[in-house]
Amino acid sequence: MHTPVPTQATAAQPDPSRGAASRATGVPRFRGDHPADTRLLTACLDAFADQTAALPPRAERTPAERDSAEHVARAARQARHQFLDLHAGRVYDELTTGRRRQVRVDDLAFAAAEAYPGLVPSRAQIAADRLVPQSAKSGGELDQGVFFTHLLGLRDTGEHLLRSMLAPTPRALELLPEFRRTGHLDLGQATVRRDGFVAEVTICNQHVLNAEDDAVVEALETAIDLALLDDEVAVGVLRGSELSHPRYRGRRAFGAGINLTHLYEGKISFVDFMLRRELGYIRKLIHGLSSPGDDLFDLPGGKPWIGAVETFAIGGATQVALVLDRVVAGSDAYFSLPALNEGIIPGAANLRLGRVVGRRMAQRLIFHGEQVPADSPQALALCDEVVKPDEVDAAVASAADRLADPAVPANRRMMHLAEESDDLFRTYLSRYALEQSVRMHSADVVAKLERTWVNRRASAKPDGDSAAQA
Repeated sequence: MHTPVPTQATAAQPDPSRGAASRATGVPRFRGDHPADTRLLTACLDAFADQTAALPPRAERTPAERDSAEHVARAARQARHQFLDLHAGRVYDELTTGRRRQVRVDDLAFAAAEAYPGLVPSRAQIAADRLVPQSAKSGGELDQGVFFTHLLGLRDTGEHLLRSMLAPTPRALELLPEFRRTGHLDLGQATVRRDGFVAEVTICNQHVLNAEDDAVVEALETAIDLALLDDEVAVGVLRGSELSHPRYRGRRAFGAGINLTHLYEGKISFVDFMLRRELGYIRKLIHGLSSPGDDLFDLPGGKPWIGAVETFAIGGATQVALVLDRVVAGSDAYFSLPALNEGIIPGAANLRLGRVVGRRMAQRLIFHGEQVPADSPQALALCDEVVKPDEVDAAVASAADRLADPAVPANRRMMHLAEESDDLFRTYLSRYALEQSVRMHSADVVAKLERTWVNRRASAKPDGDSAAQA
């Protein structure tokens, strides 16, 4: 696989115009011998690390020294890319014991850091990055992007990783007996409640308009796992909690997208948010759970899910609505996908949105931030039913009765197979891993976050993609 990496071409010889401090050792020529190439990579990355360490601390560097550091970082990234281009499959097999173990993306990244020092950032390096703003991060998440673009780019390793991420989380398995007994769990940023054959999962991040961050993604995946694991549940409902913001107090909101304050502060993780969200709870809404014990007549395929869109579905909330089996919207709600406001990629919306609303409307939503009122004709491409705000609950209950039909799961499986094969999704996520890691650390994204932060502090606007509209 020849995947482009987020770097300009790095020559084997240093660029003399950059000065002695920037003369990085050339990227080695790997030859396909895994043990020898591993030793060569380690030596190469150690040399690059020594050159960076010889420079002053980041905040004290001159423009020429910053250029030197970037030159070294690009050379190191090119070395990682070339090594993985030859050995990604072997690396993955080592980390998963020949694909006999299901390893989640976060554990996989940290296991790779231990087995191949310097290939991806260590747990300590990622923890240190979470203590500084996005603008001051080390850039190690770009190396995680290179790592996962190679793993997902290979069909065998990518498919195994997709299946691994559909396994129930350890936390969900631990909480399952209590949920089966009580029918209700409060997970902090989300709740799950069983009422008859319906499980209602509610996002609870009220002070930021139900925006998503790392903790919300973790809580949502746990809640969705519990609904999928409980045999008494036939249909799931996803909705937002009532908000505490003065403008919306007493009203539910489906979601305000990404927590922009956390993104600005460096607390939105590439692996635990960007990748886990797409490979974890969103994909489980589509496909349900898998386990190593699945057999021919014990098919995964999940359960039907209904979305109750109230007040707004902004950014990531609209992304989620795209994968639900039925979307009921209050007539006073709206949809939007203002991806360009923060400069990052709106998850897998670029894969799915055009199929749902058409390419032209998809471009208007993503490139121009167009709002789609739920009571407009255009909204019928994004939701199935629009009712008065006080009729949402009744419409959701009626939809749940219909989707509880035993024939629904098999038909869901066949529809999803026709629309979005594992191979198509894997290929998209392989490129997404690279592109999104680059976008998160791009100068224009940092500048947009800075402007958003200054404007928000000045006007006391709430967090989330909705800040400019709230």
